[in-house]
Amino acid sequence: MANLVAFALFGMDKRRARLRLRRLSERTLLLWALAGGSAGALVGRRLFRHKTRKQPFSTLLWLIVAAQAVAAAAWAMR
Repeated sequence: MANLVAFALFGMDKRRARLRLRRLSERTLLLWALAGGSAGALVGRRLFRHKTRKQPFSTLLWLIVAAQAVAAAAWAMR
């Protein structure tokens, strides 16, 4: 569910950016990725070509992905 929400939020924020409307905060996008929506965030980011060069957003998103991968691997090995 978090992946779907994160994906939709990236699409919504891109649309709002194009229409010059009020945008979602980067914090909101990152929190949804952290809440388990990192895959949806990565797919949405790529599909909508949204925030692909924005720093430190990109670095923070990849740190979230890496932390979740480490946590998943640790859980799988226990």
